[in-house]
Amino acid sequence: MGNPLLDISSVVDEEFLQKYDIKLNNAILAEDKHLPMYDEMASKYNVEYIAGGATQNSIRVCQWMLQIPGATSYMGCIGKDKFGEEMKKNSKLAGVNVHYREDETAPTGTCAVCVVGGERSLIANLSAANCYKSEHLKRPENWALVEKAKYFYIAGFFLTVSPESILLVAEHAAANNKVFMMNLSAPFICEFFKDQQEKALPYMDYVFGNETEARTFAKVHGWETDNVEEIAIKISQWPKASGTHKRITVITQGADPVVVAEDGKVKSFPVILLPKEKLVDTNGAGDAFVGGFLSQLVQEKPIEECVRAGCYASHVIIQRSGCTYPEKPDFS
Repeated sequence: MGNPLLDISSVVDEEFLQKYDIKLNNAILAEDKHLPMYDEMASKYNVEYIAGGATQNSIRVCQWMLQIPGATSYMGCIGKDKFGEEMKKNSKLAGVNVHYREDETAPTGTCAVCVVGGERSLIANLSAANCYKSEHLKRPENWALVEKAKYFYIAGFFLTVSPESILLVAEHAAANNKVFMMNLSAPFICEFFKDQQEKALPYMDYVFGNETEARTFAKVHGWETDNVEEIAIKISQWPKASGTHKRITVITQGADPVVVAEDGKVKSFPVILLPKEKLVDTNGAGDAFVGGFLSQLVQEKPIEECVRAGCYASHVIIQRSGCTYPEKPDFS
């Protein structure tokens, strides 16, 4: 479950970033001052429209890696409009079983992806994505998907929309010994949605995030450390709602090694390095990592394999615009 957004992606310039007070390698929710930027991007730069939203990206990549149609399902809220239709078409083509809630009034959410030097910044205007209601989740045809699923993944961004839906799924997972996973997703989630995040954390069997998010999480909780390995261990040791699975923390660090913490110990795994000239943009890199990781986890492969698949998927995605991929994966 997550926020289905249409990415409006473009290479912009430093001046544009300054004008709208945008920092690279960040993700924020749009404020009033950002609203004119969507039209400005469309008129001033060469924009691409790509189906996005963090959770949806991860699920599409997982589905692509698995190559088994309908292995994955996804829920979120779109508008009854052209962008919403486009999203449905895209997801079905990707083989994902989507059950969108369609809002009568709000337009489909959009996310401005501003790229400078291959680094991205995300400014999301949630619109319809913000209108997801737990009543939709509770409908028999939708809850049936929850009953059938063995693994659940929800990006932290959904904490701003429907924490109630998250807890319904989390409690179901804990009660039925299923695997429940979330992502720290962005510094602002760790800072301003701390309470919602803390309510969901005991249910998380896997916590994903990047180094910036991990350090923000540590700062918010008054941990006197900047060390990503230490932070990963501390997150993995946070109390759990169910004792069936131990918690594993997985932190990516761009071109630096992936940190995995479990049982009070840390392993790090190098990523596949890419020459700078081959980098198109980092949009979707973290989402793709999770998608690749999940594709092996659901096949009960060891953690090394999950990380290797995550690194493979993000390596593919950063060489393309947005979270897009070739027809078939080349992962063995």
